[in-house]
Parts: sequence; structure tokens; C-alpha cells
Amino acid sequence: MGDLHSLRVFIQCLDQQSLPRILQICSGVYFQGSIYELSGSEVCLSTGDLVKIIGLELLSVSCEEIDTGTSFELPTGYSGNFRLVAEDLPYNTIEEIVGLCPVGVDACGSFTFLSQNELTIDNFTLPAGKQLTLLSVEVAKNGIRLARCQLVGQNMASAEILLPLSLKGDFYECQIDRGYSLQEIMSSSRLSCRRFCSTNEKSSGSLLVFSPVYEISAIMHMRKNVVKFPSSLEVDVQDVTDQFPDLVFITPLSMTEVFSQPKASFPTMAEILDGPEGNQFFNCSWFQELQRGKHLVLHGIGTTTMILASTPQGRKGKQYFIISEGYGGRMRRRAREFESVYELYLAFTQSPGLKVSVTRHCEAVEEEGMPALSVGEQLEVLRMVQADGLQDNSGAAQKVESLICKRTMEVDDEDEDDEEDDSEEISLPLFMAGHFVEKLSDNKKYKLSDLLSSSLPLDVKVVTRDKGLEKDPLMGLSALKLEEMFTETVVLTSLPNKPEWCFELPVRWLQMSLCFTSDHLPWSSDESPELHVETVTEVTEKFYYEYHKLISKIEEPPPRPPKRKPSSSEVPKKSPRPGSKSQRRTVTKQLDKLSLGQTQGKRAPAPSPPEDIPDQPPPVLPRKSLSITDVSPHNMYVKSPTAGPNSAKRLSNSDSEHDYESIEEIIKNPHESLFY
Repeated sequence: MGDLHSLRVFIQCLDQQSLPRILQICSGVYFQGSIYELSGSEVCLSTGDLVKIIGLELLSVSCEEIDTGTSFELPTGYSGNFRLVAEDLPYNTIEEIVGLCPVGVDACGSFTFLSQNELTIDNFTLPAGKQLTLLSVEVAKNGIRLARCQLVGQNMASAEILLPLSLKGDFYECQIDRGYSLQEIMSSSRLSCRRFCSTNEKSSGSLLVFSPVYEISAIMHMRKNVVKFPSSLEVDVQDVTDQFPDLVFITPLSMTEVFSQPKASFPTMAEILDGPEGNQFFNCSWFQELQRGKHLVLHGIGTTTMILASTPQGRKGKQYFIISEGYGGRMRRRAREFESVYELYLAFTQSPGLKVSVTRHCEAVEEEGMPALSVGEQLEVLRMVQADGLQDNSGAAQKVESLICKRTMEVDDEDEDDEEDDSEEISLPLFMAGHFVEKLSDNKKYKLSDLLSSSLPLDVKVVTRDKGLEKDPLMGLSALKLEEMFTETVVLTSLPNKPEWCFELPVRWLQMSLCFTSDHLPWSSDESPELHVETVTEVTEKFYYEYHKLISKIEEPPPRPPKRKPSSSEVPKKSPRPGSKSQRRTVTKQLDKLSLGQTQGKRAPAPSPPEDIPDQPPPVLPRKSLSITDVSPHNMYVKSPTAGPNSAKRLSNSDSEHDYESIEEIIKNPHESLFY
């Protein structure tokens, strides 16, 4: 196990040729489950986690001022130059210089030094203060290691000498005026750890230390993508590559990624990492088993044709199913029922030659073009046309879509010999309501695969269950409507305790993550079990409506009947408020206009209530006889329900001014009627 280092120091000293390396997180401010977002991906580092470093890329350079301790970052393309600051500490031997500095002359790696003492090498004496540039290290015939150095003399004349590595003295690095770019400093392992000063005169006095900031590409547990984070994180790590040489990191796979795996990867065992929590699409037994930590057997992947089906509203509510094309039950077609001509039109567009029977009488409305229909009449839908309907406000005729049908008239038994074909064509507006039932000519039992070639929707009833299912949920349903056909990508799956009973996981409807495991399959390697696929899956109402949202199927509403042109006599008048003066005047005028024939046998109206009704009840008055002057004014135009002797005289007298009686003689006083 390696020593404990900060992430910055470890990456800075890391030889990229040794990648990949496995690090263990030990401590740091980014640990204990802290979550942060780096480079567009959410990363969580915790103490004890293992991270495999697979690549490094230089992001920027961190520059720190030694005097003040402040730091800042410079981009890798910074155009300024920096001057190397010579170290003040002496080197005691040539071997020490060679061990600490890389050997070789290159654009940014040359090392120049001098000796403060005079050096004698064999018969050659090197004066003190002469500058030497280290070139290479050689081995003599006698096995002695020598350092080849370049000596620069007067008039820029140069010579090369060999110095034994064991040569002792006081050697100091020479200060040179050469400027280095930031890219040159970062590309040299010797220069990247040295001190520099800026060539700018204003800031030349500050000593600077550079450290690279890398973007680390790593693989982590439970991450399906490569994670990238900077090396500047304050994190302590330990190199554990030798401890875990064959470590395999778990990679989570979505259902889409499982489907994209090569077919040779199946069958295999898998573990659920994140179950489809909150998914409200399925209402079946296998969906309850999809929980975190559960193991599954993945048999294979494929594409299957499915049918979306529903039941009528019943005691259990409406049920929805998706049925695979391999369903083995038998179905008998069921006559469809229609509640309007528009529904007939929709069915006709999907299945031409539609024939129906009328199940309820419909009255004719001639002004709207609706003919009368009788129970038992047979209709054959022929075509759809646009006919002229009612006129709008401008007087132009409105276009009304109508269905042309061939109606077979009911013929009496005695007329059957006379008329063989008593039929006619009628026009039914699409907005017309009606009650119809489809006429079927066969009573055959069909397989689901046989019905896929027919136009949907179809109403069927399952009469023979699928013997390949433990329990067929479609058996016993009163009716089943096959609505739509669609293609679905599925993963054939089973539970380890029942590997032969499989179910199909729809890829696009399950948001869950799996990981492949190396567990053994729950059967012997010699023989695989015979698979039974569950071809019926009950789904929820949410699935039904989300499916229609997904395919963006928007059905047009049925047509509305045309607006009738209102006449002036049909315009309603505003009725007066009950008890108002205008209403009382209106009632009085209506009574005045009544003739004798109009009021024969009718009861006289009650007197109108007073306008101002006090809040307190009226006082009880003593009983007294009422005179004729206390009676309300008479209506001279109302005939008495009972004729007295005087009235008979008036009726017989043809020379009188009019034939009306006085209401005074024929209406009993209301007060007297109340008391007696």
C-alpha cells in the first residue's frame, strides 16, 4: 500500500506511463458523502471509496507567490515568460547534481553550475568560477561513471570535459537570463518544481511556484460514465493498485443500455440497483418484484408486436392490457355498438363495407336533414359526402358532412313475393345521434395473430384461454376492445426461483438500472429450461393516457349540428320581475282583452298584492258587513262562470251596446268568501 498523499501532490508526481492507478479515498473536505457537480456530472466521494485513474489532461496552472502566499490560476496558453531563480544551496558532489537534475541538453532542461574552488582533474586544472553545463553521463572502460560537461571559455569558445561523479567540491547553480514559457515549464519535470520570477519589471521581485491542475478521468463504483474532476481538490489519497490488481468496477446500466448489449451476453444474471419507484404504469404481479437488491435472470432481448386493449366500464372499473402477439387464446368477434352517426363514420374509415342495425327509433327533423329511423332497419354505409344544410345569418347554405347509407326497408310477409329488393339510399348527417349495432356474418374463433391483419379497433370476447399461462386474465371478461397495435422493445426476464416462467420488460416504460453479475444461472449448463412467456400484462389508466400522449394521437371531436337561422317571432322577450308594477299592468291588460269564449269555465284571478307590505302583521279588524263600494273595480270584459237572471236578459237582448256582463254581479266578494 502506498503512502498517504494529497491528491494534488500525487497527481503532480505521477508518471502518466504507469496509468491506470487505483486510489483509495482517505480523508478530505470533499468527503463524508458530500455531493458536488464537476464538469457537468454529479460526483460523490466518500472515505473508503476506490477510484481508478485512467487519464490526465492539463486544465490550467496554479501560480503561488511565496512571499505573500496568494495563489491564482493561469491558462495553459499564457503568453508571458518567466526566469528561473537559481538555488542558494550548494551541491557537494557531481553525483548529487546528476541525481537531482535530469541529464541532457534540451530547450528547457539544461543545468549550468560552477565551482567556487579550483578543481584538478588528472593533469587538468579547472579554475574557480568557470561555468559548466551538464550534458550526459558516461561509463568508462574501467567502470567509473563520468559526467560529460561543456565548458564555455573566452570568445564563446567551448570545450567538453569529463568529471568523475565522485568529484567533491562546492558547486552552485548559475543564474541565467533565459526566459521560459508556461508550456515549457509544465512539460519539464525538473522545471515544474522550481522557483521562478516574472520577466516583467514591475513584478520581477516576487518568487513564484507553479503546480499543474489536471482534469482527472476516473472510473468509480456505480457510475456508468467516466467521471472527470480536477486534481486541485483537497483530498488525501492512497495508492492501492498492488492490493486490487483485478478489481472490476460495477457499471450501472439503464434498460436502454441493457437492450443495446450484444446478444452473446445473454442469458445472464443481473442485480437491480435502482428499482422503478414511483412508476404507475403496471398493475401486474412481476412488477412488484422489481425492487432494489433483487436478482433477475435476463434471457435475451428482442422486439415484439403488442396490442393495447381495454374493457368496458364495469364493477371493477375499466381495465387496460397490453397483449403480445404470441398470445395463444382464442377470440370471437363481438358486434360493436355505436351511439352516433359520427362513430359509424370512424368505423367505416377503418373497415369499409360496414353494416349495422338500428336499435332505437329516431324521429325525423326535416329542417336539419335528419331522416326517421326505425328499430330493425338494416343500414350499409356507402360513402361520405358534403351536402347543403341550413342557411346561416348571411343566407348562404352551410355545408354539412353526411353519411350515405343503403337502408333495407322492412317488408310484410304478404309483399315479400312482390318486392325482392326494397331498399333506398338515405343521408345521415354526422352530427345525428342514433343507436346502432354492427352486423357480423361469422361466428368463428380467431387467434390474436389472425386479427392483427384486420382493421382496429375490434370488439372481441375471449372464449378459450391461453394454456401457456398460469392464469389468463382475459378469460371471463365480458368484452375486450382491441384498440391499437404497436411495436415494443423488450427484455425477456424471469425470477431466479422460477426461471422458466418469463415476462417481458418494456424498455421505454421502465426507468430502472441494473448491473450484470457473475452469478451462476439457476439451471445446469447442459440443459436450459423450457420457457413460458407471460403474454398478457395489465397496465394502469396512467399508462393508457401516457401512451396516447407519446404517439400524439389527437382525435377530432364529432361535428356539431348547424345553427338554425332564428326568426323574429322566436326571439324571447325579457320577462318582468314578479310583483312589479309592469307585471301587474300586463296582467290587467290581458284580462281586459279576454272574450267570453276565452274565459268560459276559468277561475277569476286573485287580486294583486299591495306595493308596500309592512314588516309587522296587519291588525285584526272586527267583523263587519261590506258594501258594494268596498269591492275592487270591475272588469267589464270577463264572462261570469255562472249566469244569473239578469245576465240572461242581457244575453237575449240583441239591441244592447255589447254582449258583456259586469263582473260585479258574477264574482263573489273575496272577503265574504273568506268569512263564509
